[in-house]
Amino acid sequence: GSIYEPLKSINLLKPEGGSLWDKLDHYYRIVKSTLLLHQSPTTGLFPTKTYGDNRKAKVHDSLYCAACAWALALAYRRIDDDKGRTHELEHSAIKCMRGILYCYMRQANKVQQFKQDPKPSECLHSVFSAHTGDEVFSHNEYGHLQINAVSLFLLYLVEMISSGLQIVYNTDEVSFIQNLVFCVERAYRVPDFGVWERGSKYNNGSPELHSSSVGLAKAALEAINGFNLFGNQGCSWSVIFVDFDAHNRNRQTLCSLLPRESRSHNTDAALLPCLSYPAFALDDEVLFSQTLDKIIRKLKGKYGFKRFLRDGYRTALEDKTRRYYKPAEIKLFDGIECEFPLFFIFMIIDGVFRGNPAQVKEYEDLLDPLLQHTSEGYPVVPKYYYVPADFVELEKKSPGSQKRFPSNSGRDGKFFLWGQAVYIIAKLLADKLVSPKDIDPIGRYIPPQDQRNVSMRFSNQGPLENDLVVHVALIAESQRLQVFLNTYGIQTQTPQQVEPIQIWAQKELVKAYFHLGVNDKLGLSGRPDRPIGCLGTSKIYRILGKTVVCYSIIFDLSDFYMSQDVMMLIDDIKNALQFIKQYWKMHGRPLFVVLIREDNIRGSRFNPILDMLAAFRKGVVGGVKVHVDRVQTLISGAVVEQLDFLRITETEEAPEFKSLEELDLPKHSKVKRQSSTPNAPELEQQPDVNINEWKNKPTYEILQKLNDCNCLASQALLASVLLKREGPNFITKEGTVAEHIERIYRRAGSKKLWSVVRFAASLLGKLVDSLAPSITNVLVQGKQVTLGAFGQEEEIISNPLSPGVIKNIIYEKCHLQDEREAVVQQELVIHIGWIISNSPELFRGMLKIRIGWIIHAMKHELKIRAGDLPAKDLYQMSPSEVKQLLLDILQPQQQGRSWLNRRQIDGSLNRTPAGFYDRVWQILERTPNGLIVAGKFLPQQPTLSDMTMYEMNFSLLVEDMLQNIDQPEYRQIIVELLMVISVILERNPELEFQDKVDLDKVVQEAFNDFQKDHSSPKGAEKQDMTAFYNTHPIGKKGTCSYLSKAVTALLLEGEMKPSNDEPCTLS
Repeated sequence: GSIYEPLKSINLLKPEGGSLWDKLDHYYRIVKSTLLLHQSPTTGLFPTKTYGDNRKAKVHDSLYCAACAWALALAYRRIDDDKGRTHELEHSAIKCMRGILYCYMRQANKVQQFKQDPKPSECLHSVFSAHTGDEVFSHNEYGHLQINAVSLFLLYLVEMISSGLQIVYNTDEVSFIQNLVFCVERAYRVPDFGVWERGSKYNNGSPELHSSSVGLAKAALEAINGFNLFGNQGCSWSVIFVDFDAHNRNRQTLCSLLPRESRSHNTDAALLPCLSYPAFALDDEVLFSQTLDKIIRKLKGKYGFKRFLRDGYRTALEDKTRRYYKPAEIKLFDGIECEFPLFFIFMIIDGVFRGNPAQVKEYEDLLDPLLQHTSEGYPVVPKYYYVPADFVELEKKSPGSQKRFPSNSGRDGKFFLWGQAVYIIAKLLADKLVSPKDIDPIGRYIPPQDQRNVSMRFSNQGPLENDLVVHVALIAESQRLQVFLNTYGIQTQTPQQVEPIQIWAQKELVKAYFHLGVNDKLGLSGRPDRPIGCLGTSKIYRILGKTVVCYSIIFDLSDFYMSQDVMMLIDDIKNALQFIKQYWKMHGRPLFVVLIREDNIRGSRFNPILDMLAAFRKGVVGGVKVHVDRVQTLISGAVVEQLDFLRITETEEAPEFKSLEELDLPKHSKVKRQSSTPNAPELEQQPDVNINEWKNKPTYEILQKLNDCNCLASQALLASVLLKREGPNFITKEGTVAEHIERIYRRAGSKKLWSVVRFAASLLGKLVDSLAPSITNVLVQGKQVTLGAFGQEEEIISNPLSPGVIKNIIYEKCHLQDEREAVVQQELVIHIGWIISNSPELFRGMLKIRIGWIIHAMKHELKIRAGDLPAKDLYQMSPSEVKQLLLDILQPQQQGRSWLNRRQIDGSLNRTPAGFYDRVWQILERTPNGLIVAGKFLPQQPTLSDMTMYEMNFSLLVEDMLQNIDQPEYRQIIVELLMVISVILERNPELEFQDKVDLDKVVQEAFNDFQKDHSSPKGAEKQDMTAFYNTHPIGKKGTCSYLSKAVTALLLEGEMKPSNDEPCTLS
């Protein structure tokens, strides 16, 4: 029976015309008896269940309870004599916030580990004992990894401190919170369990990248950037720093993921607090409306919003004894998901913030009949409304027909505190007892274009400006180079001429940031060793009394050979400028330092560099307006970041930083420009030794030959034999084998022997910068990446990984046939990561980005271009030529191409026509025994019951079925065949397949038919399908006509389903 009494006749609801004191007193009594009554007297946390002694507190729910007490305190600030209530309410909120901070700080070791390697086993817990603050569940028993909870804590911390509360007391707490920020910065590549603690929709224990978590992280980072945790009393060392590039990656990731919640969640009510109060995470109005409309369209019901579709939580059919579901189990919950009134309340709050009274009224009218009341007459928000077991079947037959009942069985406690808290906030707002400005003092709800700089004095986030001019300083590495460039009218400065300002590489800045957030007592190191991106290097820094400007990572003398290709450098510079123009959101102008090295202008590299420098002088580079001037002049308009955390006391030793040194060369000596050839001739790239002959020769002979030969390609081959046989530390004439190969790598780089460079780079296990973010860029576009050589085993990547793990995969999977493959795959990952962020349309129809297959397509393209001549070797091409070739094959340039070539390229890229996966779903509905191709089986069940048609996971399953096909052109024929089957079934609704459909057999039938029509020339292989692959799909003798014939034959073998209006039956 119900544990609530029906509403008594004494109406405790507030008198309409009452005084301000009466109105507030009414809410004070509700808050006291439904919320504060349950606050733990020791930790200040709020328990999830409000009865019994099983006192567990969720961080997430406690935060909303604290926010409610704080909101009412803000309302009481309007009354002079508040009888001590403002103090009491404020300090209830402070006690809760500090309780969470206390629980978190006891897990500082987890923060330290998570910062280095974000895994679910090393994260902060999200449930604690309300009584003691101890851990309650281990990470094996509970999905603790919830970036949204930590982010919400940081966000409310900033909001409450901004309103004048004092929550953070000392520097230990400041450094701990700075470390929380380091953890949250990585949200864009950390799959977590989300607000509902279940991760994937299938509830099988696998985490996912959630829009709601990334959005809250973005909001928290924006709020806490440059914020002083000691409020108005603070000084420079209680300020929090945020990495702007990390914030920007979260922003980009959020915009790519939305309007979806995650890979398995098409939409989710968890997005409401992310889009609207409290996070207001989205700057893009169109995307906001699109996402919100989808939530309302798919999830809104009579009794609240469903959390997400097929959510089994607390439904009558859910097995309470198991933590995880079985495969295909979620189909059971279709249409009977519980509905949560909580989200009506969020819509009321949203209506107030957006100044939309009609929306407020609409959702208040929906909410009122759902509220229950306690025996004292206080309103109670039920956690959810469910369909009882007896009515489940009827509800499934006719959705919305059955009455639902509130969750008052006692199992979930008397009060759902999250709901109670948000309800009070909504009522205070709707009754105008607090204003949006009161409960969002940092003004997150104000659209970005209307925002003034609302944060405190250390924040440098400004309004969104689009017509940005990037300030550029040209720095020459030597006076000699400066004089040389001057003859071409290019004005530069040298490092000495900008003194006392210093020029640093970004890695020196990273070194300075190592000191941020260090706390030995808590065992916390500083900022992890993460590179600083383009936005970070466009600011000016004050460090230990020095003024520092930084050059971007693209000018680093990187260990990876791509930086040796000057065309890549020019490309990178243009891309960096476009990136800065698009994403710079600070007051002040970005300062972009262009570092010109003597090596950049050698030989054939000179003209392209000169053209670019001339473009800088004209004021537009790659479509971006630039203004070139001396560093000293540009500083006045730049953003200055004070790195005051490097406070060095008398006793401490100051850290050593290296600024850019000027090359000490005679000023009037000649710049050597002749030492480089455009791209080394073919011959020099070819070794003059045969690896097979030398594999088994004794070591001393190899050493002898190594000393004698001058050909770098041969040296690399011989050194590779020694490396495999004797190991990297074996001594040769030029140091160890590894050092010798490093030297070959450098020499080959300056000579542009790209094949040798790649071979040596691979032997040395080189890793390119930004590999992990590039893979993440691809994943957030809703695609997967596979690494591994064409025709070999591939590794599928569907969640972001750390650089170390990626390196292991690449060197394990790509080394088998050709050592150079391992580094070319890295090149492609970098290019694809960039292209997909800027021109996602080039990857339309490609769900899996198979790097090995793309390389196969590129080699094939080179063959087509060569015609009858020998094809160019991909590995001998410069990195910029490889990038251009990649762009060429991604652009559909099919005119004048044979059908064979088109199918080979499309098949290699794994491209599919629009609507392809939906069509496979429709085929599967009419194929009870499933489909099979190349030994991979796609069954009808549990596929159809476990998934929905538009779900990403279904599309990936189809891709998985096609994964075993090893010929690109054959894969494309199978794709065409599936489209043909779909059209035939669509036009003939009475037909369905009786048996398992073997797609290979159908193609074979069609091909046999084709051969009968085309008498094959004598001696031609029976099985050579080249002519078939080269045939136009449409038309009388097109491949589709043969495929259709084979499909129809197969369908007619089965029985027809009698349809009701059968024309031939008499009855």
